[in-house]
Amino acid sequence: MKPNTDELMLFTQETLDALFRERLIPFELTAYEVNAANLGEYIVAFYDARIHSVRFSLTHGDSVNDVVRSAVLERTSKMSGPLKNWKSPHQDMELLATI
Repeated sequence: MKPNTDELMLFTQETLDALFRERLIPFELTAYEVNAANLGEYIVAFYDARIHSVRFSLTHGDSVNDVVRSAVLERTSKMSGPLKNWKSPHQDMELLATI
């Protein structure tokens, strides 16, 4: 069964809010649209000049939250400019754990 894009929108926004609360992304993002690009592939569009969209693929049994989370974290890690050196507190903890 094909996922409902309205439901995907809700799951996506919940994931974005959680990423910001956990300080894993440096700014709040608001998803304004989720579109089906290809079979099982979706694009989330944002009203944000820093990140215009993110693309993710879903297969049967995938967790929407996990897939969106991974796609957003990967996309924000590739950002350039003033936010390039932004680190989440979790990265500091990971560094301390390796020492």
